[in-house]
Amino acid sequence: MKKIKNEKELIKKAIVEGVKYAEKRGVVEFEATDSANEKIEYIYRLLVHDKVIQPIPETTISQQTMRHKLAIWASKIK
Repeated sequence: MKKIKNEKELIKKAIVEGVKYAEKRGVVEFEATDSANEKIEYIYRLLVHDKVIQPIPETTISQQTMRHKLAIWASKIK
C-alpha cells in the first residue's frame, strides 16, 4: 500500500463527502456522537455496495486499508 502525500486531509474530505453521499441517498442519518471509525466503515461499505469503489479482500480489510481506499476515492472527487 503506497502512502499518499496528504492522506489525513483526504480522509477528512472523504468523511464529509461520504456523509453527504449517504444522507443524500437516504440510507443513513449520522449522529454527532458517531466516531470517525464508524463513519469510515459505513461509508466504505456503502460505496462498495453501490459499486463506486473496488472492495478490499475480506482477509486484508482493516481500518487502515479502508481509510486508504477512501483517501484515494476522495482524491478523485472534484
